[in-house]
Amino acid sequence: MGHSAEQPIDNFQASLQDSFPIGTKGIWAEHKDNGRYSLIEEEISLPTAVILQSAVDHNIHWMQAFADKHQVKLCPHGKTSMTPYLFKKQLEQGAWGMTIATPAQAEIAALTGAKRIIMANQLVGKANMAEVIRLQSSFDVKFYCSVDSALNVQQLSAFFAERGQQVNVFIELGVDGGRCGVRGIEAATDLARLIHQLPGTALAGVEVYEGVISGDDTETRVRQFIAETVEFARSLKDQGLIDTKEAIVTGAGSAWYDVVAETFSQYTDLLPVIRPGCYLTHDTGIYEVAQKKVMARAKKNHGIACHLDGDLKNALEVWACVVSTPEPGKALIGMGKRDASYDAGLPIAERGFRNGIPIDVTGLSATAVMDQHTFVDVPADCDLLVGDVIAFSTSHPCLTFDKWRYIALADDNYIVEHWLPTQF
Repeated sequence: MGHSAEQPIDNFQASLQDSFPIGTKGIWAEHKDNGRYSLIEEEISLPTAVILQSAVDHNIHWMQAFADKHQVKLCPHGKTSMTPYLFKKQLEQGAWGMTIATPAQAEIAALTGAKRIIMANQLVGKANMAEVIRLQSSFDVKFYCSVDSALNVQQLSAFFAERGQQVNVFIELGVDGGRCGVRGIEAATDLARLIHQLPGTALAGVEVYEGVISGDDTETRVRQFIAETVEFARSLKDQGLIDTKEAIVTGAGSAWYDVVAETFSQYTDLLPVIRPGCYLTHDTGIYEVAQKKVMARAKKNHGIACHLDGDLKNALEVWACVVSTPEPGKALIGMGKRDASYDAGLPIAERGFRNGIPIDVTGLSATAVMDQHTFVDVPADCDLLVGDVIAFSTSHPCLTFDKWRYIALADDNYIVEHWLPTQF
């Protein structure tokens, strides 16, 4: 008998198989008629990626409330999870649209019901443009991409106009030493005039990613950059260069969304859109640190974040077994680079179980990660045995999600009834 896969989105019924593909990791090993599987009782093969239902629901509600109270639109970055079930939950909660990074991801967003899709990236290459042509022909969707060069604008206009379509574009403003984006308002204004003149492109507004700003007094620099962005967008509107009904200004990753929303909300003549993504499952690493700074700024400035329901919660874990204790003070965990992110900090042991009974994992510390193993230092007073089950949190959720074809959805008792397919 094959494994039963959760199929939470009607549009994916035809594309999902009735059973898990052979070799799928992190799913049940022995079928149960009631369809309920316990992580604690080891009824699911480990390692497995786990989303905690109550925590992710809380995070979706929290960020939507944050955006609503600031009167900005929320367009979550879907590249974090690429999980249709979660896309749909975000849209149902009130998200204005979905942000993605590639045309292939845009199709997933459209299939989950997104009516507005921002590709926070440049659309380059004829095959990629053809994917967007097909998307716009097949779905009732408004698609937007970023541009930062005259050559790319000319390529887009020629390709789309030849096929009887237009593509909505944002001018991306960048910063010296940063990532993509036009350097300087004068060059960006020249680019806007070109977009406005060409038949295959429609200027919809301005896009930025402030997360690349670093160095001394980062907050002041971010605030200045966002203020300059908004003033530039207003100038384009005043000059009659915006080709769409609404002049959009959009930015905000998961570290500075509060500063961006605060600035955006001061302008009522533009449509402000924020695009955080990692808030969805949060983490116990770089985004936990960033969120603490968000809350500190809110406390200092009497910001909205302090008046919402609690704070963001970590909702993504990887559960694994102790596979070896080869010498005193060291253990090897059956989880590695193929299972959990390691680029922005190593996994952190949150809780442990032995034969279904909680055990103390205080003091366990991951020190290195290989393909299939994590090295853990074990304090002398920690009684860790082969076969013990440990739940790990991670830093940077994007690079945990993309290692799994299916992710277990667990309740507060660590019971799993559904596995959520990812679409990387």
